Amino acid sequence: MSEVTLEAQVGREIGSATTRRLRREGKIPGVIYGHGTEPLPIAVDGPALRVALSGEAGLNQLLTIKADGREILAMARDLQRHPVRNNVTHIDFLVVDRDEKVTVEVTLTIIGDAVDVRHADGTVDQQVFAINVIARPADIPTMIEVDISKLNIGENIKVGEVILPPGVEHGSDLEMAIVTANSARAVVEASTEGEDAAEAAATAAAAPEAAASAE
Repeated sequence: MSEVTLEAQVGREIGSATTRRLRREGKIPGVIYGHGTEPLPIAVDGPALRVALSGEAGLNQLLTIKADGREILAMARDLQRHPVRNNVTHIDFLVVDRDEKVTVEVTLTIIGDAVDVRHADGTVDQQVFAINVIARPADIPTMIEVDISKLNIGENIKVGEVILPPGVEHGSDLEMAIVTANSARAVVEASTEGEDAAEAAATAAAAPEAAASAE
């Protein structure tokens, strides 16, 4: 994975007034921490941060943060967003080492055509859209492919069955099902059961009212 350079302003004061001023200037307050170092309050340019994290790697992008004459290798970790505008209001950066493995979340991408399922008018239900993996920063994949070509009705693909790139290990429950192939009948039955349960609940709720009216 290639690295992206990000300039950081250090020495910012802690407090709501300073934070509001930085945001008005288009900057995002944050902190760099990890590897036994003292947390370092910083501020980064908002547009530059969006560009840095807009690539395929997303939050797993390896960053070289230039701060106070130093170059710090880090990854974005915790992004806080405004509840209405959804813009980033604060960001944490975790210091990493090129030779030290980290645990990160990587998106899953479904590939292939489940021919047997399609011919049986079944459906492929994706239940998990990202999994945790353990790898050195440079080995972290931008996404992981899950091939459903050989999937049959009643089968599923578990985390432990997904083939990972070299240097990458599983960090999630190996028995967790990512996708499941259901028959058309199973889908209809599940829908019918849901409708029956809803009808039964509505009937039970209406019963006391009916009894009260009768009195």
